[in-house]
Amino acid sequence: MPEFFCSNLKHLCTHYRSISDVCRRLKIHRGQFNKYLSGNSFPSTHNLKRICDFFGVEGYEIRLPPEQFLHLVNGRERRVALTMITAPQRAVEHLRLQSSSHLKRLVGYHHEYAYSMSDQSAILCSLVSIQEADGHYVYEREERLALRCSGQPIQVRYQGVVYYLGDRVFLIDYESLETSEINQTILVPGFKSQHTRLNGLKLGVTACDRRAPVCSRVVWDSLGPDISQDDAFRRIREYQFDDQELDADLRARLSQAQVIDGVFRMY
Repeated sequence: MPEFFCSNLKHLCTHYRSISDVCRRLKIHRGQFNKYLSGNSFPSTHNLKRICDFFGVEGYEIRLPPEQFLHLVNGRERRVALTMITAPQRAVEHLRLQSSSHLKRLVGYHHEYAYSMSDQSAILCSLVSIQEADGHYVYEREERLALRCSGQPIQVRYQGVVYYLGDRVFLIDYESLETSEINQTILVPGFKSQHTRLNGLKLGVTACDRRAPVCSRVVWDSLGPDISQDDAFRRIREYQFDDQELDADLRARLSQAQVIDGVFRMY
């Protein structure tokens, strides 16, 4: 019945950022759409079809009693959220919806330790900051290293997204200035324990001309949501393996080595 339409339409709109966002996607004037939401007007046959196609429901369904409608569309919420977006956006949204809420426990700052992609003898400490933004978990990673090809120290910033899928944490980032590389990190979470360190693997490329694919062990050391910026940034640099600032546990986590498929080395 038409009297149920406005209530069901309001529910469908909650899947989007705002009513304005829905109107913009539908290309329906906000004032006219408000009349639909308030029950002061019912859409024409043409507009009703546009609305139903957008939200992924049938014309008869959106006029059902609210309890029946909610039960019907409850299993379609992911489909509703993915409607009317491009294929790349759909892939990102799908990963966001599948990602576990356990990621909230990683929000904050972390020191990342891994063998330098460009110098196998050096361990590089970077600073990672994970935040929640618009329903996604995003992060920035900052590192400071000396390029062997130029001899010049540089500071590099990366930006990326984080997903918790299955029982692993996946991080994908790109170098934000030149956008010349993509890195992937996979961490094994230990949320059932009180450990503040996570082990994993990191895949990237060497700097300068070679740009060879490299895979390294990586260790994350959690710093918490609030940190001393000066202390945290002071630590990001390259270390030699026997540096006394690297404790025994950290060196042990990074010391294991093996060959992966005979192609990528894990230092």
